[in-house]
Amino acid sequence: MMDKPIVEWALFALGVLLVIAGFAIAPVPGPGGIFLIAPGLALILKTSMWAKRHYVKVKRWQPKAGHWMDRALRRRSARRREAIRKAQREQSGD
Repeated sequence: MMDKPIVEWALFALGVLLVIAGFAIAPVPGPGGIFLIAPGLALILKTSMWAKRHYVKVKRWQPKAGHWMDRALRRRSARRREAIRKAQREQSGD
């Protein structure tokens, strides 16, 4: 279903709308804006090559921030790298 361009564009547009709505709600007291901005950014990252390229640049520039972004986005690649790192630590600890 994600292979269809119309679905990809719709998800991208939804992500942009969520980010815009999140920034509109952000001045209101409370954490309401973050609950719209984070999923919006995740949708944009999922559907946009431009966003993916910038995401990789940020991760290389700030590796610690990249680690936290991966955890927040619940990326499979981050879980896989963490499992490999954990296995290597256990092997070296034996």
